[in-house]
Amino acid sequence: MKKSIDELVDVDVEGVVAREIFVDDELFEQELEHVFGRAWLFVGHVGLVPEPNDYFQSRMGTDPVILTRDKAGEIHVLLNTCTHRGMKLCRSDQGNTRTFTCPYHGWSFSTDGRLVDRPGELYNVPGYDTHYHSELDKKKWGLISVPRVEIYKGTVWASWDEEAPPLLDYLGDMRLYLDYALDYRDGRPGGAEVIGGVQKWRVQANWKMIPENFIGDLYHDVSHRSVDAVGIGPSGKGRRDSFGNRITLCFPEHGHGVIGQLPFHEEYDGVSGNWGENPEVQEYYRKVHESRVERLGDDMRVAMSVGTIFPSMSFHGRQPRTIAWVHPISATETEMWRIFLVDEDAPEVVKDEARRYYMRYSGPGGLTESDDMENWAYATRASKGWRSRQLFFNYQMGLGHARPVPELDNAVENGEFNEENARAFYRRWAQFMKASSWKEIPMPESEHTR
Repeated sequence: MKKSIDELVDVDVEGVVAREIFVDDELFEQELEHVFGRAWLFVGHVGLVPEPNDYFQSRMGTDPVILTRDKAGEIHVLLNTCTHRGMKLCRSDQGNTRTFTCPYHGWSFSTDGRLVDRPGELYNVPGYDTHYHSELDKKKWGLISVPRVEIYKGTVWASWDEEAPPLLDYLGDMRLYLDYALDYRDGRPGGAEVIGGVQKWRVQANWKMIPENFIGDLYHDVSHRSVDAVGIGPSGKGRRDSFGNRITLCFPEHGHGVIGQLPFHEEYDGVSGNWGENPEVQEYYRKVHESRVERLGDDMRVAMSVGTIFPSMSFHGRQPRTIAWVHPISATETEMWRIFLVDEDAPEVVKDEARRYYMRYSGPGGLTESDDMENWAYATRASKGWRSRQLFFNYQMGLGHARPVPELDNAVENGEFNEENARAFYRRWAQFMKASSWKEIPMPESEHTR
C-alpha cells in the first residue's frame, strides 16, 4: 500500500523525508501536475530574445514551450506542439521567425499581430479551401498560450495555473535576494545581462536534489575541498572570493531559501582583495563598490551567494553570478540549464574575466558542479533498490532552532549549518502535492512595501 504524503514527508516532528519521493515513478507523474502544473516556473531571460520575432525554446516541467517576443516587443510563452498531430514545432534552441510551421503536415502558426489576432494563432493550413472546404475553425486550433506570464527585472516566469497568485506574492521577500543577483553591482535596479548562451546537461538524479543543494546546504562543503585546494576563484584561491559571515535563511511559508547575509544598512568592506588575479577587473569592482556605498547610503539591503526559489529555479548572486533551473525528465533523470549574468554596462575585460571564471566553476565541465553531480547521481542510484527505497533521508540538523528575521516577512534564520531550508522546501512540496487546487495551498500575505 502506498504511503500518504504526510508519511513520506515528516520534517516538523521527525525531520525525515522518504527516499521514495526521489525514485518513484507514480509520485513523479503526480509532481508534474501538482507542482510543475501550478507553481511559477522560471522559463528564461528577456536577453535570450532581444529582438522582435526572436524565440528561445524552454520547458515547463516536461512540456516544451517557446519563449518568443512578438513584433510589438511583447513576451509570450507558447506550448511547443502542433495542435494537429502533436509534432514538436520548434526544434532549434533559438532563432528568429514570425511563423512556426509544422514539418509534418505544414500547419503554420504566427506571432505577427498583422496576420493574426493573438500570438500563436493558426495562420495557414495547406488545403484549407479544398481539403477542409474552408470549414476548419483556425481560431480554435491555435497554439496553447501559457495563461500566466510575468517579467521581473528581465527574468521571465510562467504558470499553467490561472489561479496562481501574482509573482511578487509568490516570491515574497525572497525577491530582495533575487534583486541582489539581478541589479547592477553599484546598486542601480536591474541591469544584469546574459553572457555566453545557455549551458545544458543531464544528470542521472531526481530533480529535487539540485534545488535542495542550492537552497542552503553549507554542510556539503566537504565535497568541494579539492576545488578549494586548486583555487579556481577569481583571486586564485578557493572557489570564490571571501564574502564575510554567511547564514542560512529561508521563507518557510513560500519554500524559498538562501545562503547569504541578514539585512544590513552598512556595506560590507570586503572587496579590496577580490578579483585579485586581474588588477584591471579588481579596480573596476572597487569603484563599483564605492558607488554602491554612496548610492545606497544607510538603506536596508541584503546580500547572498546562492539560493533557490521553489520549486526549480536556483541562482548565485555573487560569485559566480548565474541562474540555474532544472527540468525533470523522469523520477531519476534531470536536465539542468544555466545562464551567466554580468552588468550590461561592464567593460569587456570584466565580462571576459567573469566568463572564464564561470566556465571553470559551473556546468558539466566546471570543477564545482562536477562534485555536485557525482553526489546527486550516486545518492539517487543508491536509493532505487527495494530495501534502500524503504529508508528515509535525515534532515534533523537544527530542528526547532530557527529564529525569526524581524526585517523580513515570513523569514527565519538558522545559523551557518542547518537543514531548516531543506525542511522548508519539502514542507512546501508536500503542500503542493496534497492540494487539489491553489485554494488549498497556504499563501502568506505580502505587502510589497520594501
